[in-house]
Amino acid sequence: MKALISPMEPRESGFRVAEVSAQDFPVADPLFWVDCSDDIVADEYWYKDGVFTLLQRYEPESPVEEF
Repeated sequence: MKALISPMEPRESGFRVAEVSAQDFPVADPLFWVDCSDDIVADEYWYKDGVFTLLQRYEPESPVEEF
């Protein structure tokens, strides 16, 4: 698998994985492709220095019911 990395969207955890594909295809600079495992998901992982990191999602607390 290949991951398309978007260095135009830097975060502390790295750059956004914009797309995942079985094969790469031509993209405009500064986008670039890197090899990745099959479990990497676009917009859920970030890439930095050869390492993929799962994005921490904010889960709001359930509203408390008042009686």
